[in-house]
Amino acid sequence: MQPIEYQTWHWLLFFGVVLAALFVDIGIVNRKSHVPSRKETFGWAAVWVGLAVAFNAFVWYEFGVDHAKLFFTGYLIELSLSVDNLFVFLLIFGYFRVPKEYQHRVLFWGIMGALVMRMIMIFAGAELVERFHWIIYLFGAFLIYTGFKMFGDSDEDFDPTESGIVRLTTRYIRISKEYEKDRFFTVKDGVRTGTLLLLVLIVVEFTDLIFAVDSIPAIFGITTDRFIIYTSNIFAILGLRTFFFLLADIADRFHYLKTGLAFILTFIGVKMLLPLLAEGLIMITGRGTGTALGTFTERFLAGDFKQEVINVSLGVVVLAITLSIILSLIFPTKKENKEEIAADTSE
Repeated sequence: MQPIEYQTWHWLLFFGVVLAALFVDIGIVNRKSHVPSRKETFGWAAVWVGLAVAFNAFVWYEFGVDHAKLFFTGYLIELSLSVDNLFVFLLIFGYFRVPKEYQHRVLFWGIMGALVMRMIMIFAGAELVERFHWIIYLFGAFLIYTGFKMFGDSDEDFDPTESGIVRLTTRYIRISKEYEKDRFFTVKDGVRTGTLLLLVLIVVEFTDLIFAVDSIPAIFGITTDRFIIYTSNIFAILGLRTFFFLLADIADRFHYLKTGLAFILTFIGVKMLLPLLAEGLIMITGRGTGTALGTFTERFLAGDFKQEVINVSLGVVVLAITLSIILSLIFPTKKENKEEIAADTSE
């Protein structure tokens, strides 16, 4: 698969679609802070997914099916990891008791910050990979570590105040202990002061930055194409705000999703280390041994199986996410069972 020289209009088209959708979303439909209705939430969820699918079709038409597969794989990985973000956002909003009508504003500006942060991280990461290819192996090892760590992690005892970012923020910025409608700043005793909503926004931004440290190396395991990485990343997080309200009431039902994500990260990490393992195997056995394993290893390093690797990666990601959702629905938690029994009893 040959590298592609992207034209300026490719980037302009992408940013034009994103900015136009955001303008309609926040400038017209959600100009006033409110709790979105179920109908509105489903409608916007369809819009964001539809935009991603349409852009994927454009990538297919303009650059070919291989790049379309890479975009779709990256989109699914980022979307699934973003859903995991929602669990933490729910805990943050619950801990700070953020009124539902103000959560929309926090998530919007959180996403705007993510657009900038992720562009910096993606382009810096791509530059490092181009200059120092061995960094891809560090990314792989980090993903394996993160995946195993995620298998045992629990968010039940989450406490945002334990985060150093809260202590650092309150140390250098005056923060009030109350909300001033949906404003981030207010004036108290003639001094400009940040509201509690500003502190929540900073915590959300910092949390997204932490998640980006996991998700961006993951997509580098799929491709190092900056255009594919950034566009799939952004299309996934654009719908994060809408999916938050869509999943807020049913987030606990997808308790196996974290396990599925842990498996995906571990799988991608191993995949990123395969070239290093293959080179090590050839150093031990030598080239041109004529054995089936030796021939396969040499062909793998020569890039003869790139198409198969893309297909396998996409299949594993789709299968892991699908199984996580299905198993979550088939085997609900004890808490869900008790709630269903209580609901039946009350009827």
